[in-house]
Amino acid sequence: MIKLDDNTKKQLIDVAKNNQLYLEGNVIKLIDSEGDKEFEKYLKTSTEIDKTNRKKRLEVTKQIQQQNKQLISAQEQNENLMVELRQALESTENAKEMIEQDLDILQKKTQTELIGTIVKIALWVIIGVGVITSGLYLTVLIMGIDSKIIESTWSNLFGILLTNSFSIIGTIMGVKYVTENKN
Repeated sequence: MIKLDDNTKKQLIDVAKNNQLYLEGNVIKLIDSEGDKEFEKYLKTSTEIDKTNRKKRLEVTKQIQQQNKQLISAQEQNENLMVELRQALESTENAKEMIEQDLDILQKKTQTELIGTIVKIALWVIIGVGVITSGLYLTVLIMGIDSKIIESTWSNLFGILLTNSFSIIGTIMGVKYVTENKN
């Protein structure tokens, strides 16, 4: 046991009265009051305050530990969400690329069909005009009518039809060449 002199006891009691400061910790158990009732009361009060302070510190520690557990749990959930978001983003980007490829294929198919339709119609128009003009020229020849005007018209018309057909085909081939994807 620790024995304190009367002056030290008095100083401890005065500090407690004036500043509300008491001894703390296990050292209180080792101090002997030596029958001094006032100092014994001081030691008892110090022990009670120490117990109260320890309980408060323990509660704060438990509360901090619980909050730390919650923060760690929330962090793990955030990390899991980030992983899921990255996976969803990758999946979306892959789907976007596939859709763009499908759209490109569909556009090329549509362009090819449109070009085919234009060529067919142009050929039918050229053939139709050629047949009609040739039929008209043949009729004039059979009937024996003067064919000088129809001859030059027929010749000019076939030249124009031939030029236009090559122009249409050239334009279509140029558009097809320009719209091709070149890597």
